[in-house]
Amino acid sequence: MFVHKIDEELELKLPQKQDAEALFRLTDQSRTHLKEWLPWLDFTTKVDDTENYIAGSNKIYASNQGLNALILFKGELAGVAGYNQLDWTNKTAKIGYWLGEGFQGHGIMTKTAEALTRYAFEELNMNRVEIRAAAGNKKSRAIPERLGFTYEGQIRQAEWLYDHFVDHAIYGMLRDEWISR
Repeated sequence: MFVHKIDEELELKLPQKQDAEALFRLTDQSRTHLKEWLPWLDFTTKVDDTENYIAGSNKIYASNQGLNALILFKGELAGVAGYNQLDWTNKTAKIGYWLGEGFQGHGIMTKTAEALTRYAFEELNMNRVEIRAAAGNKKSRAIPERLGFTYEGQIRQAEWLYDHFVDHAIYGMLRDEWISR
């Protein structure tokens, strides 16, 4: 099972079935906040949906195609982060994340994205780490900017968000850049 300690307050862990209720509760409490930028909230309406998400996440992890990890802040579930995709052919990891509404402003996601980037380069031997965010999502875009990722451009109408398309801003970090920063 994947567990990665980031610092004294923060760790990542692979979700298990017994985490479903707490994860659903965090999702439900943050629903309005998350729905502004995440397209899957209408498909997560009961604990069973979260159990299915966890089962799917564990399958993706077992097949070495990605990782969805719970973010634990001072032992409390704060959100989810990980690799939406691990492209082994091109040695690219694509990081995705979300944080419960009550956990913003503590530097949690910056530390988490930094740890995932380091892990991708040092443990997974990736050459590139990518973070995509809706172009209008300033808080999400601030994470890769803070970490020194390069803004590489924008993909028009990249994602359907309930009733409209949103553009995606793309940020990348290369192994050589990470090492020399």
